[in-house]
Amino acid sequence: MLRAEGRDTKIWFDEETLRFGMERQGSRWDWRKEYRPRMRTREGEFDFQDALRIRHEFRRFGLGEGIRSRYEGFRTEEGAQDYCFETFVWVEASTGNIFFEWIPLKETGIHVETVYWPGEMEFDRPRADWYTLLTHQQGLLIPNTWETALSRPAFDGFFETAGGYMPWFGQVRGREGYLAICVTPWDGGYQAEHPAGGPFTHVGIRFEPSLGKMDYRRIVRYTLLPDCDYNDLCREYRQYVDEQGNLRTLREKAARNPSVERLAGCMFVHKGIKNVVQPDSEFFDPQNPEKYSRLVPFSRREEEIRKFRRMGVENLYLHLDGWGQPGYDNQHPDYLPACREAGGWEGMKSLVDTVHECGYLFGVHDQYRDYYLAAPGYEEELACHLPDGTVPGHRRWAGGPQTYLCASQAPYFVRRNFTELERQGIRLDGAYLDVFTCNEGDECASPEHRMSRRECYEFRGACFEYLLSRGILTSSEEVSDWAVPSLVFCHYAPYDFMMRRPGSPKEGIPVPLYNLVYHDCVIQPWMMEKVSEEEDYMFYALLNGGAPYLVRDGAYPDTDGSFSGGVALTEAEHLERCRKVAALHKKVAFCRMERHELLEEDGTVQSTLFSDGTRVTVDLKRQLCRIEGEKAC
Repeated sequence: MLRAEGRDTKIWFDEETLRFGMERQGSRWDWRKEYRPRMRTREGEFDFQDALRIRHEFRRFGLGEGIRSRYEGFRTEEGAQDYCFETFVWVEASTGNIFFEWIPLKETGIHVETVYWPGEMEFDRPRADWYTLLTHQQGLLIPNTWETALSRPAFDGFFETAGGYMPWFGQVRGREGYLAICVTPWDGGYQAEHPAGGPFTHVGIRFEPSLGKMDYRRIVRYTLLPDCDYNDLCREYRQYVDEQGNLRTLREKAARNPSVERLAGCMFVHKGIKNVVQPDSEFFDPQNPEKYSRLVPFSRREEEIRKFRRMGVENLYLHLDGWGQPGYDNQHPDYLPACREAGGWEGMKSLVDTVHECGYLFGVHDQYRDYYLAAPGYEEELACHLPDGTVPGHRRWAGGPQTYLCASQAPYFVRRNFTELERQGIRLDGAYLDVFTCNEGDECASPEHRMSRRECYEFRGACFEYLLSRGILTSSEEVSDWAVPSLVFCHYAPYDFMMRRPGSPKEGIPVPLYNLVYHDCVIQPWMMEKVSEEEDYMFYALLNGGAPYLVRDGAYPDTDGSFSGGVALTEAEHLERCRKVAALHKKVAFCRMERHELLEEDGTVQSTLFSDGTRVTVDLKRQLCRIEGEKAC
């Protein structure tokens, strides 16, 4: 047994099983006995123990001490291969943080597809106060006794996607917990298991190749917290982000773009102009070819805007889909000019001017990832290429067959298109670049524009920064950790159950992990549907201090969290609900969410506390809300 320590933290390593344990101030955590470090490769699956030569050693150095292991040589059907890597697990003397590093040394003979390491913790006791935290969308708390089994998360739990807004997870047993931060998240994710009723939840990390190779050191940081709850884990992560220089509050963003202030207290309206589904799209219904098709003149949207003004709506942001000639989700990035049948540039400018005359904000939907073969300027050379030379694609969306635009090219297209919008007199307050903060980073092996996933996020960020430099507020589909410095608002940042069919059992207790870290950094509109007499999304909007959707009219019904049905509300009833949410949002939009509490064990009663002293308490079962604090709305 090898041991290392630093400050008040200790680690130990079993050379026979390759399992680690760790302890801080008497709080001990061990990898579960069934776990085995392993790699899935093109040549088969290998345990670390399968290495032909294994060496372990204790190491003390200037920053702390730890245990270094080398695994060299693996036998495949072709014979012994020289593939070699190291692991280095060490305790930082100054902080007590524990770093797990997987380091490729020689990548020959084996083609790694996934590395499952570091290991999963023992967490097998049927207690409700033992719970796991996943950053799947807004956040999920899974008690070990939860009755519903956990399904596969969005994007298979890949970090920096809707499956993992933030690259961390944690577990708490009573008042003892740990926070696992993936320091190198660009090619990593988590996998979690919770059977119906428990009595356990297991969660671990995996790493995947970048452009066909493991290529670089992968790092996970564990912080043990002997006395904590999930609020403390979120505070610890916020401090980590701040230390990296990636915490950018709305106040800071408003210093650069003062119009950020105008989003506080806004009601959001999502409308479209033109929808058309191509015959070679998976959405196309040959029995009903006009399904999803729509053409609404810009002038009609003007009338609606003036109606909102007459109704007394003071602050509004109009998000406009399908404004380009090809129609929604067609021919990107060659989307200009403005839809001629709807009124062309003149009609679009008139709508924008009307929005501004009413004192509202205007923004467009746009897309710089889906690269449609029907685009007039389509060139396969600009698409993402896989290491084997193939070009991935599909025909899921309305525009039919598509590949993916290499993000290295996206800033050029953004500059081209938005320069033309400005030339046409379209004065934008905001712009939505679709899927950038929802989907995983792309990689491209083209020698002309080779790009890793990490570089992809940097290119996407460059698109946001260009818009900000032009005074245009940035938005995208959801939220993601990498985008916080340059993202002002999003389309939504929902709980995972909101994206499934209403009435589906919740796979844990929805908790606002993202907002506990980033509430004062990104503005989030919330769904406002009263789904049933037992479920009302408005209360989650209030609990999160979010902005309301006055209208959410997406291009694809029953997709992306939209659904038909629910409890019918009059126009006046819906507007009054939105006013209540908007009033709270205006008050707390720039405030930190200091604390969230589950006042009932099953999560039916919850409260949030904001940094200005506002406390929101909701009873989700009885559909009641209480807002307290100085000048509470």
